[in-house]
This record gives sequence, C-alpha cells and structure tokens, in this order.
Amino acid sequence: MDTPNCFHCGLDIVKEDEIIFDEKKFCCSGCKTVYEIFALNDMTCYYDFENSPGATPQDIKGKYDFLENESIVSKLLEFKEDTTAIVSLNIPHIHCSSCIWILENLQRLQEGIISSQVNFPEKTVRVTFNPTKTNLKAIVNLLSSIGYEPYISLENYESGKINHDRSLTYRLGVAFFSFGNIMLLSFPEYFEVGEYWLEHYKGFFRWLIFALSLPSFFYSANIYYVSAYKSIKSGMLNIDIPIALGIIIFFIRSTFDIVMDYGSGFFDSLTGLIFFMLLGKMFQIKTYSFLSFERDFKSYFPIAITRIKDTVEESIPIYDIQKGDRLLIRNQELIPVDGILITEKAAIDYSFVTGEAIPITKKSGDKVFAGGKQIGKAIEMDVLHTVSQSYLTQLWSNDVFQKKVEQKHKTITDKVSRYFTPILLIISFLGFGYWIFIDLNTAFNVFTAVLIVACPCALALTAPFTFGNVLRILGKKKFYLKNALVIEQLAKVTTIVFDKTGTITTNKKSNITYEGKSLSTIQLGILKNSLQASNHPLSRMLYDFLPDAKKMKISHFNEITGKGIEANIDNHKIQVGSSNFVKKTEETSIQQTTVHIKIDEEYYGKFIFNNEYRKGLSELFNHLSSNYQIKVLSGDNEGERPILEKLLPKNTELVFNQKPEQKLEFIKKLQEKGENVMMVGDGLNDAGALAQSNIGISISENVNVFSPACDAILDASQFQKLNYFLKLSKKAITTIKMSFGLSILYNIIGLTYALTGNLLPLVAAIIMPLSTITIVSFVTIMSNFYSKNLK
Repeated sequence: MDTPNCFHCGLDIVKEDEIIFDEKKFCCSGCKTVYEIFALNDMTCYYDFENSPGATPQDIKGKYDFLENESIVSKLLEFKEDTTAIVSLNIPHIHCSSCIWILENLQRLQEGIISSQVNFPEKTVRVTFNPTKTNLKAIVNLLSSIGYEPYISLENYESGKINHDRSLTYRLGVAFFSFGNIMLLSFPEYFEVGEYWLEHYKGFFRWLIFALSLPSFFYSANIYYVSAYKSIKSGMLNIDIPIALGIIIFFIRSTFDIVMDYGSGFFDSLTGLIFFMLLGKMFQIKTYSFLSFERDFKSYFPIAITRIKDTVEESIPIYDIQKGDRLLIRNQELIPVDGILITEKAAIDYSFVTGEAIPITKKSGDKVFAGGKQIGKAIEMDVLHTVSQSYLTQLWSNDVFQKKVEQKHKTITDKVSRYFTPILLIISFLGFGYWIFIDLNTAFNVFTAVLIVACPCALALTAPFTFGNVLRILGKKKFYLKNALVIEQLAKVTTIVFDKTGTITTNKKSNITYEGKSLSTIQLGILKNSLQASNHPLSRMLYDFLPDAKKMKISHFNEITGKGIEANIDNHKIQVGSSNFVKKTEETSIQQTTVHIKIDEEYYGKFIFNNEYRKGLSELFNHLSSNYQIKVLSGDNEGERPILEKLLPKNTELVFNQKPEQKLEFIKKLQEKGENVMMVGDGLNDAGALAQSNIGISISENVNVFSPACDAILDASQFQKLNYFLKLSKKAITTIKMSFGLSILYNIIGLTYALTGNLLPLVAAIIMPLSTITIVSFVTIMSNFYSKNLK
C-alpha cells in the first residue's frame, strides 16, 4: 500500500501523525494551518499551479524578537517614510510558480502590506508596506508561518557579503570524478587486451564502473530530471526533456548490457555527456553573470552632484560622494544618497521609489532617502552613506516607468523553443525506429546523439548575448541604456526630434549680455540666490555668469516648467523667466534667447544669450538627415532661426515657442503618421515628450537630473557620436540575424550527421556546449568588430 503524501508539502505521512481536514490529508498541524490560512483568504488556487508546492512551517517563537529593535530594522529597510517602507528579504524556499504567486499576493494575507515583488533567480521578495499598520517582525512571522521563512543575516547586510549557490560547481565536480575514473577503468575494454587477470576481473571492473556512474547519474544529472518533470507537468516542453530522456535511456541500456554480460555498456559516454553538458551550463551562467556585473557596476550614470566644500560649490561625479560630505540639491534633482537634511524645510517627491507623487515635507535633522526628488528651493544635506549605483539603476528600471515595446527576437526564440522539443523527439524516435531493424547498438547511439546534439540553446542565447555585449560597449562610450530592448528600438527609428536649449546648445559656454536698468549688488544677490535652485540650462548659465553673492533666506520658491521662477528672498519678490511670464506680454523686439527680470513688481530688464552650439552639430545633422527625418523643437522664440537654418541641413524642420505639452503633442502626431520617433532632450522640460516617444534620450551635462521616462542617458561630451550609436544598434540586429542562421545551420548539420549513425553520443555532448561557445564568441567578435570599424 502506497504511503499517502501531505496535500501541502508533499512529504510522506506517518500514519499516527496523519491529520485529515477538509477531506485532505496533512502530515502535521503546521501544514494544516497554512492550508486553513489560504482557504480563509480564498487563496487555495495556490495549489493549482503545482502539486504539494509548500514547505512545512517551522516553530519560530521568539526567533525574530530582535526585529523589535528599531536600530536593527533601520539597517534592513531600503526605504522608510511616514506610510511607506520597503524591505528585500531572501527566501531560500522559493522554487516554483506557486511560490511566486503566494509571495506576490501577501497583501491579501496581512493588512498593511501594500505590494510584494519576487526576484526568482535571486530568491528574494521585495515587500512594500505601511509601517503604521504592520511592521517587519509581523511580515517575517507571516512568511515563516506559511513556510517561507526568510534568511536574515545582519553580517551580510553590513558587510555586503553574498551567499553564492555553488550546487552546480559540486555537481560538475562529481561528474568529472565519475567521468575521469570510468575512462581509466575502461581502457582495457577499448584496446580489447586479452591478459588473464584482466579477463578474470572483467566483471568486477564493470560493476565498479556501474557504481562510479551512480553519483553522476543520480546527483549531477538531477537538475535535468527536475527541469524536465516540471516542464511536462506545466504542459510546456523545454529542451531538458530530450536531454533527460537521452541520459535515462543511456543508463538503462548500459545497465542492461552489464547485467546480461553483453559488454561494459556506455557509462564512459554517459558520464562524459553529463560532465560536458554541465560544463556548458556553467559557461552560460558565468557569461551571463559577467554581463550582469558590467551592467550593475560599470554603467555609471553620467550625472554629477554639487558638493559644498568650504563655502565653495564644486561639481563631482556621484560615485565620488563620501560619508560626511555636504551636498546642494536643486529643484527637480534626484537625491543620490541617504543623508540628514540641514536646510530648515524641504519637500521630497518619492514617486521614483513608491509611485506616489505627493511630496513629503521634511524638516532640519530628518533623514532623507536616496531616490527622492527635491521640489522647490535648493536644500543642503549631509551624506550618511556613499552612493549605491545598483540602487539608482533599480530606480531607473522600475517597471512603473517601462514602455510597452515589441520584443521581436524574444518572440522568435520562444517560438523556436516551443516547437523544437516535440520535433526533436519525433526525429529521434524515427531515427531509432529506422536503425533498430539494422543494428541495435547504432539505433541507441542515433537515438541518444539526436537528442543531445540538436540544441536550441545557441538560438536562445543569440539575442541576449548580442544585446548584452552591445550594452557593455555603449556603456564604455558613455551612452547608457535602460535595458537591452532599447537597442532593438533604436534600430527602428525613422524620425529624430531634438530639443534646442541644453540639447543642441551647450550650457558650458554662452555669450551673455544685459539690457535694462542697473541692478544693485543686493538685487544681483537676490537674482543669484533665486537661480541657485533651478536646473534649467539658461538658469545654470546665468548663475555661473553672475558674480558671487552671500546666501540669503528663501521663504518661497516655485519653478513653473516652460515659464520661469518666482521666489521670495529676504522680503523681496522676484520673477525670472520668459517675457510673457514676467511682463505678461509677448516680446516684439528682435527675436533673441532672453531671460527677463522683475523685482518687487518692477521690471528691470533682460539677459540676452548668444548660445554656443555643440561641437560637431552641423556634421552630425548632415549624416543623420540622409537616413532620418530631423526636427528641432524649442521653447524659445524664433530669434536663432537664421543661425540654425545656416547651420543645419535644409530639410530640417524648426519649430519654436513650444510649451512642454505642445512638444508631447508634436511627437504624438508624428507617431499617428506611422513614424518611429526618437526624442533627444535635456530631461527637464522634456519629460512628457521623452515618455511619449518610442525612444527617449536624455542629455546629461554635470547635472544630477534624470527622468525615469527616458530610455537612455547620453553624456553630453559624446553628442556628436549619436549617428554612430544608431548605426551600431542596426548592426546588432544584423549580428543577431547572422547568428540565428549559424545556429540553424549547426542544428541541421548535427542532426543529419547523427541520423546517419556516425555521431557518437559522447561527441554530441562535447559539440553541444561548443555550439554555445561558438555563438557567444561569434556575436562578441562581430559586435566588437562593428564597434571599432563603424564611423
């Protein structure tokens, strides 16, 4: 009689411990309690994804009492404000789709949990909760009670140590031990040596070979059996099914040979097959982790922050920030590190982190978290921790800000993988059926070789490795993409729209003159202090142009996008911006780029900017105009139209006096005509247009502002290389198509050779990882070749 299994965890039930509840059998009260929790919350569909997916909950009474200590909890939390806190917890037990489903529905089990998101490869769950309604200890206790006890180690959090999964390394080591020893013991069989003692102990050596194969067969190859089983169970056939089938058939056939004394079997080929396939898997994982390393730590955003040192402002890269530094954060700037607010009061927008756009008011001495966006007047803060680049990447890549894009190559891979396995099984059985009437040994060799040699891995790896390598190349050239899909979208661009101020003009250089009433030293100080908080290119240029002034108290600050600034400083009201904003009238004089000044309701005059255009602008536009439609949008008046018409190709469309919402509508109309639009802006007034476009590129020039809506950040020093980046994106797609062809050709030749009976399974096992190495090498060489030879 079969031993019954627990409905929740699947373990065998000891008869005296059996608990029957709701017509279901459980091994212990813990599993029954978890089932009751799910049933009460109408979540029993947890068991529909997998049979017996749960783990037996452990008794953790008092284990997590240390989570009542606020100083410990503060080290574990990524973020905490009044009604929002975020924590990432390592959950070792995550193993299937049921785990993902239940862990992403924790809000249905406990009030106060807002959302939860699983990272399956890293076995973590990121929980967002309301600290006024629940706490970290309650969440950890909930997870433990349903069989998902988190692993919490303060040592890991403080030192940054990571526990690596080395199970594949161990499996590879066992497979190599079995393969090496079996090969040595099989030498007499290879050479058919007829020496007396070898003949006498032949049976012993064969059974010793059998025993040595067992660890490789049952332990090393276990990952293929588990994967194949889960694949069949879920109704989706993956490539591990034919591999697992080939290994099992190989083992059964070899065991049969030894039992019937027909020969020594194929245990050398079997263990070699397992070893080389695990070696290929190891290579694949190592290459992926290399690309991930490049992405997380070397793709620094080309943004800077203003540090105050001895009352002097200096611009430094964000990854040069040190604990104890004092930073100046302007309006709309991102706070790159955790710190303590020094300024009397501040309004922080944490929508990058929480999705909630309502600003949170902070006062002097409060802690402010990385990822917040400063709203209003400039603030000062002291740094508590150095910058976490991977955290900024995480903010930028937040799913909330992702655009819906067509994943063409991923779809091709998915289609290939879906049909590949059933077609491969049919071919292998047909080959076996043909050869079994001719030669039994050849039939088994053909069956196994076909299953092993034909591998869609090379097809599946083509797109990610090509895109991964191109991402790395572009990052080194200071063009930082949000993700690999942006490369594919870049290749499809038909129209490029440029913002003018701060994009095709540089805020580093400008010839500025003043027309109007004379400004006193105090008035110049008021003007300088009002500009300090703004990140608009004209504000930054004018701020740098004005003489140094003492710091004044700003009681009110408001920057109106596309119009200007109004502020109250030392009981003086100042307005700085466009003619329409300051004078309430359109400028009728000669059209120029200007900033107008009004202090205490009295109009004083205007600063005139003769912008300097970026180096290589004319050459870049000439190259782009041969392949793309070019448009230039500007919020300024038409004063510089004659200059731009001389500088840019004749077919360039120039559109002036555009408000941010008009830029967005302009792009939407182009898209309605079927154009694939790339918008290049400065990320300030262009956030809406960047979000609406198919590809949004934000130019960065020592300003700590980036929009989550943008798909790429381009260092201003690399602006003239934009055409090169577009060409390289197209060549990346060409490389993918070529490697797809190479992969298909490899599979056709491999299958043909295997079906003729001339390909041994061991050779097939060696060729299989070699095909992966070949594809990875090919796409790496080709993408590097194009990156060096394109102009």
